[in-house]
Amino acid sequence: MNIALIAHDKKKEDIIKLATAYKAILEKHTLLATGTTGTRIIEETGLDVHRFKSGPLGGDQQIGAYISDNKMDLVIFIRDPLTAQAHEPDISALLRLSDVYEIPLATNVGSAEILLRGLDADFYQWRDFFRGKGREDLPI
Repeated sequence: MNIALIAHDKKKEDIIKLATAYKAILEKHTLLATGTTGTRIIEETGLDVHRFKSGPLGGDQQIGAYISDNKMDLVIFIRDPLTAQAHEPDISALLRLSDVYEIPLATNVGSAEILLRGLDADFYQWRDFFRGKGREDLPI
């Protein structure tokens, strides 16, 4: 699975704690992150992370492009809802693309934990259908 990891500045510590707590799950997957978030995760957890540009410099749009090209399976975006973001239109576009392309999206640590535990329990077989493997692999 390709997993995007993004966090606003005031939420970087939260995503580091999450990545540390769920390192055993995350290390089994391909991790992609916006610039500073990716750097912090690499430095503090040792996880292998492909870094895009910083969010305000186009990283959110790069992840959005992966979503629209069916190259992303899960997005964890720990947002700061109490601070205005200069690149809010990019953030809104990323969230919208996740909805349009049926990509599971967590915007806080609580929902991220649920998605990561579901991933560990192998509840994401339905993504195979969207990758063209066919409906017979789906549990429903």
